[in-house]
Amino acid sequence: MEIRVLKEENYLESLKLSEYAFQYEVAPEDVEGRLEKLTKHHILGIYENEQELAAKLHILPLKVFIAGKEWLMGGIAGVATYPEFRRKGYVKELLIESLKVMKEKKQVVSFLHPFDISFYRKFGWEMIADIKNMTVSKNDLRRLKASNGHISRFKKEGHLVEIEEVYTKFAKAFSGTLVRDQYWWINHVYSNLTAAVYFNDSKEAEGYILYSVKNQQMEVHEFVSLNQEAKKNLWNFICQHDSMVEKVKFYLPAHDQLNYLLSQPKQDISSYPYFMGRIVDVESFLKDYPIAQTTGKVFLHVNDEFAPWNTATYLLNEGEVRTFREKAGSSCSHPPKKGLSLDINTLSAILLGYKRPLELYELGFISGPKQEAEELEQKIPVQKSLFYDFF
Repeated sequence: MEIRVLKEENYLESLKLSEYAFQYEVAPEDVEGRLEKLTKHHILGIYENEQELAAKLHILPLKVFIAGKEWLMGGIAGVATYPEFRRKGYVKELLIESLKVMKEKKQVVSFLHPFDISFYRKFGWEMIADIKNMTVSKNDLRRLKASNGHISRFKKEGHLVEIEEVYTKFAKAFSGTLVRDQYWWINHVYSNLTAAVYFNDSKEAEGYILYSVKNQQMEVHEFVSLNQEAKKNLWNFICQHDSMVEKVKFYLPAHDQLNYLLSQPKQDISSYPYFMGRIVDVESFLKDYPIAQTTGKVFLHVNDEFAPWNTATYLLNEGEVRTFREKAGSSCSHPPKKGLSLDINTLSAILLGYKRPLELYELGFISGPKQEAEELEQKIPVQKSLFYDFF
């Protein structure tokens, strides 16, 4: 077994493995374009017999907003193994190697879309964003009272920079949202969707939806608004499709309250875990994280089996962070009397805004004095997590 970084001459091998594992085919005329996209990826592969690609994993160099700042993020994608090479621990080895690579590249966090949540939890990734589905029947498409303005509708060929500006303003208010450049919009967001952007009377863009209409069903894949007037006007635009559709299906952030605005709030609503994330480099992350300057201090004893550089004690005190690592050759069989003990999964869920410290303390994921858990609750900014993208 040998782990290699795939070069351009290996990209076709990688594509063929993806086609086999994920059961799709790329049309011959699209192959060149797909291979071109791979030039932006860092691809790790495991070879058997020095020449046969057995398994691979992609790291996408991306950025996300957390606590209003941009952070380097390694997006894990394209994890695949040929069936004859499965159950040999190859994906485990690739994930461990990916953590080392991301640390070297200063990608302090990593996100992925799981095929099996429990599998990736073993390696330190944890749930960090949920999606809510809401289906509204034609009879409940009733317009709301709203101010004037206008809607501009277009496909990706007519991409407007205003939609990027609206998204960025919206995304900065959440934790975990992807930083999108124009390349990402064109190649990863639109697909075959239609965009509708709301402009107010001053011709300022304040919201948009990305949607499709097919077989008498409208699907709204993104609903983004900077204020309630934008939300109401976009809803009214959706209502204008009442002669074309029998129902509208929405994909919304788990905390979205669109249904509360409707004349009939009782709709078919469900939510599900969507994306996972983990902190790759705890020390670097904490040093840039906006910890509140409360008077108390908290010791965090963090365990990270697969990124051992994170296993340490971190002192959070008056907005500053200090790191204490066990000296080589020493041993400690008893947990420290002071401080909170938690694993990398739990720490990631807290710092990325998915769960609150006291919530996870009550669930048993954090051990230690409750008083210190209450202090940690005060130090961590309240955020709402959101991830709208896919890779």
